[in-house]
Amino acid sequence: MTTFKNETIWIVGASSGIGRALAEHLSNLGANLIFSARRQAELDNLNQDLGGAHKVLPLDVENEEDIQAKFQHIRSNGIEINRAIFLAALYEPQKIADLDIDHCEKMFKVNVLGCFSFTKSMLALMKEQKQSSLKQIALCGSIAAYTGLPNGQPYSASKAAVQNFTESLKAEAPKNIDIKLISPGFIRTRITDKNNFPMPFMQEPEDAAKAIAKGLKSKKFEIHFPKRFTVQVKLLRALPYWLALPLTKNLK
Repeated sequence: MTTFKNETIWIVGASSGIGRALAEHLSNLGANLIFSARRQAELDNLNQDLGGAHKVLPLDVENEEDIQAKFQHIRSNGIEINRAIFLAALYEPQKIADLDIDHCEKMFKVNVLGCFSFTKSMLALMKEQKQSSLKQIALCGSIAAYTGLPNGQPYSASKAAVQNFTESLKAEAPKNIDIKLISPGFIRTRITDKNNFPMPFMQEPEDAAKAIAKGLKSKKFEIHFPKRFTVQVKLLRALPYWLALPLTKNLK
């Protein structure tokens, strides 16, 4: 069985959905966890459910000062992070003609700028750690980032930015810091509850957690699931525009 014993893993976005399921799964596999999200009460409940041995660290990734304060807390307490997993995200399905620009701004502050800021600080922190220690940064994109889909804006665009950023991070990061891109399909969470269209190959958060945990230990850059769905979307992305765009237009 895969084990994460004695590893310290920081999960941002752990209060619900994939993040909570991943926290439960990694805890069962022996990890020492740091839980972050805006809702402290849900983090406290999660920690209590897992025996109370983990660390709760509330974090608002929309707030740059809060991000820096939490990294200062990590340094001040001499905590060495082995793996950092950024799952925080906002989502609202919108057609381009009906975009709420204020909501778009908030979404990009969380999904993109929050991710960028957290990653920059985490990269600096890991460079300060012992050269021999395990170091990994995993950022969550989405299969929605693969290609522009109907009703996908602005969430798809924000996740496309994260995907591109993670690819650049992989190219720039030191060899001793492993970089992973997480690309989930449709997972039954508060996010997908907002959708009013068919969602093929829907998975439960527990399935996503197992796929992510397995992928974190692999040598592959991207952790994408379920493959029977993600491979189809990858093929659509690989087509030339003259063929792909008419197919995309007909997707519902």
